[in-house]
Amino acid sequence: MSDLFASIYDQVKKEHPSIVLPEGDDDRVVQAASRLGEGNVITPILIGDEQEIEARAQRLGVPLENVTIFNPKTYEKMDELVAAFVSRRKGKETERTAKEKLTDVNYFGTMLVYMDFADGLVSGAAHSTGDTVRPALQIIKTKPGIQKTSGVFIMVKEDQKFVFADCAINISPSADELAEIAISTAETAKSFDIDPKVAMLSFSTKGSAASMETQKVSEATRTAQQTRPDLVIDGEFQFDAAFVPAVAQKKAPDSPLRGEANIFIFPSLESGNLGYKIAQRLGGYDAIGPILQGLNKPVNDLSRGCSIDDVYKLSLITAKQAITEREAVANKES
Repeated sequence: MSDLFASIYDQVKKEHPSIVLPEGDDDRVVQAASRLGEGNVITPILIGDEQEIEARAQRLGVPLENVTIFNPKTYEKMDELVAAFVSRRKGKETERTAKEKLTDVNYFGTMLVYMDFADGLVSGAAHSTGDTVRPALQIIKTKPGIQKTSGVFIMVKEDQKFVFADCAINISPSADELAEIAISTAETAKSFDIDPKVAMLSFSTKGSAASMETQKVSEATRTAQQTRPDLVIDGEFQFDAAFVPAVAQKKAPDSPLRGEANIFIFPSLESGNLGYKIAQRLGGYDAIGPILQGLNKPVNDLSRGCSIDDVYKLSLITAKQAITEREAVANKES
């Protein structure tokens, strides 16, 4: 386990949050839940038919120690969830449609988080990003002041840690949205003990090329800097000027980044998705995520090609986010 996950493991185990894993009919998810429960790190909550999940676990040869199972068809607090869902949707759902939607494991699991019956949710092993994100946007919603949620990957290799965004949600963010993504990503990085140095990426460095695309990144940089002057954010940068000190000295000698960026904000979903996969497949980095940011409570999305280890690690990260959110609320109240 990398230093990042060793640290997260220790922090999470002290607090012992509960994380919903809605896909109780997926072998990888059941095995990850078993591992989490057996280590007594978090309380995993699997969604599905109890007998089917127990039979699956037995076939896989894994225990379900400290694992909770909820079945939407027999859940004793379903009426409470239905009433809260109708209220939250403000006239967009009736009691009948709410009951129908809450048979969906992602809607059911998201309501558990919203109602504080669980601390976070991890899905996507067998569902699309839309299936995971849609209930979260409708029920948990974004934090005050946040216009859109975005998705980041923590890229880990030995003791190296970088954060890439947005690699999951926003196809072509505007300048204002890019600025918001940059600030949100810096805050996400802090919660994982990364001192953020944010580079706004482009195919141009400090005006070396001029186009609508580069101007968007330059405008986003100015907005982010003005909004959060306490953060180290600069751009627009080609990747080498943000990451290689010798190149930075030539192309952007006055930048506070000095070629030492550890947060990379991509100008589009296309470039972000390509970037993290190149680093993962050619560079040998573990890509943890996508971690969704900007929501009131943590909900995270797996790749459908995920491994048992991916489910395990993203559950730990989600638990860490839940602890950070809890501490932030407590600080505000005090």
